Amino acid sequence: MGILLMIIFGYGLSLSLVLSILLLTVIRVNPRLVLRDYPEDIQAVVPAQTPAEERHSRTVGIVLLFLVLASSLAAALTASAAGYDFPGVFLSAAGVPLLFNVVDWLILDWLIFCTFTPAFVVLPGTEGMAGYKNYAMHFKGFLKGVLYSVGVGLVIAAIVIAGKAILHFP
Repeated sequence: MGILLMIIFGYGLSLSLVLSILLLTVIRVNPRLVLRDYPEDIQAVVPAQTPAEERHSRTVGIVLLFLVLASSLAAALTASAAGYDFPGVFLSAAGVPLLFNVVDWLILDWLIFCTFTPAFVVLPGTEGMAGYKNYAMHFKGFLKGVLYSVGVGLVIAAIVIAGKAILHFP
């Protein structure tokens, strides 16, 4: 179990660091690119994203998704190479996005967004709105992230184990 935890924490903390820096940079440059992740009361008073912002937002989403999937796959392949079967490969593949999900929820959402609320996360015209302290919304997002992590883990573990069987790797 020690090797499996090292795999999860190694890939998971690396992913968390990279994605946290990426997300904070995106928000610092243009917080409107993550407008869909803001509380509903804030979204309701802010103009919709422009077509250019929608394109940039999709690009950021694709990059984030790629990094999550690549890190989960790398962890699953590492666990498989270390001799783990489906449960271990699944735990490694699911554990990586789950660890980022915890970092996102507790550090990015609750600590930075809700508790400190730095000026760069506040959209013009929304200063002081209640949504910036909506801890419950971020907890619900965390729960959705748990389900996403399990789904990613199941799919990637199935692919890795099936690929290993088809290619007759030991």
